[in-house]
Amino acid sequence: MSPRQKAPKSVALLIESSNAYARGLLRGIVSYMRDHEPWSVYLSEQERGATPPPWLKNWHGDGLIVRIENDAIAKSIRRLELPTVDLSAGRHIPNIPWVETNDREIARLASEHLMQRGFQNLAYCGDPSFNWSRWRQEEFARLAKEQGRQCVVFESESPHASGFSIARERRRLTNWVLSLPKPVGIFACYDIKAQQMLDVCREAAVKVPEEVAVLGVDNDELLCDLCTPPLSSVMPSAQRAGREAARLLDALMRGDSVPEEHLIDPIGVVTRQSTDVLAIDDEDVATAVRFIRDHACDGINVLDVLRTVPVSRRVLETRFHEFIGRTPHQEIVRRRIDRACNLLANSDISLSRVANLTGFRSEGYLIVAFRREMGITPGQYRRSL
Repeated sequence: MSPRQKAPKSVALLIESSNAYARGLLRGIVSYMRDHEPWSVYLSEQERGATPPPWLKNWHGDGLIVRIENDAIAKSIRRLELPTVDLSAGRHIPNIPWVETNDREIARLASEHLMQRGFQNLAYCGDPSFNWSRWRQEEFARLAKEQGRQCVVFESESPHASGFSIARERRRLTNWVLSLPKPVGIFACYDIKAQQMLDVCREAAVKVPEEVAVLGVDNDELLCDLCTPPLSSVMPSAQRAGREAARLLDALMRGDSVPEEHLIDPIGVVTRQSTDVLAIDDEDVATAVRFIRDHACDGINVLDVLRTVPVSRRVLETRFHEFIGRTPHQEIVRRRIDRACNLLANSDISLSRVANLTGFRSEGYLIVAFRREMGITPGQYRRSL
């Protein structure tokens, strides 16, 4: 190495790679490294919540990005006294920078997704051993109450609790599902819990999505597609979270101070068969919603919607607002903006092409509508991911 060359920073990543969210975090870190000075990275294979790897005790590096999910990991990190960014909601070490999905925003997306399908009965299946599950539950229940809807909560028992039984937990979950008023939209705290919910429904002969619609979180595509029926899921921006964590660690290793809390908004909801239903007790409104769902991005307007139902515009708008909480025009725009967000987040196509694919007359119309609905321009939205 020449005298002018600096040795790369040595960074340890204590992040499991066994699930889609964690792999997204790692991709975000890699993305940041490609755009900046490369690091010498230590990454060992481990499971979520595992004890500290043996090499960490005598490791001498420059910084760490860690999911601090238990006291053993926290103790090891404290002992090292190195710049550290936490990617866990557990908050086992206060007063260090942490990056986490915005769980209240996840709950909002889940609430809107199920309410837009007309569900008056809502339920939440969580895991109280995780902060993020409790935060999602609190916001989901609050939003349901705000909209005059009932929300029933199921809290799983911790598998680490004394006397825990998988069979007993399965019976509890089955009895809970059978006791719920139907039809019901269930928000599960993450995809694995949602998969368990779908298994229970299948074994208990409960129809999905007609009687019970199930929505998960993480959008683990393999897991969602393996579910029966395929699972709808809220997609977090894991890659953006990983990139933000890398940016913060880079600043810490330079000696800069950074804010403590960094919440990353999710991308949106990926709809699959488990929630592809309308629980609307009004045939005309249901017909109008289906038509908008199928054709919003084809450039339709409210007059096109009215041709599908035998009622006046005023009657439809009144009944539509009663069940959906918005007018037909607002629903058309919302569907287009949702599609635009998905295209901006998951492709690099031009704004003019996005406008064309989402039913806007031009790029200019897209920008105006997008700013009105989202508070930022499409370009700003894309750069924020």
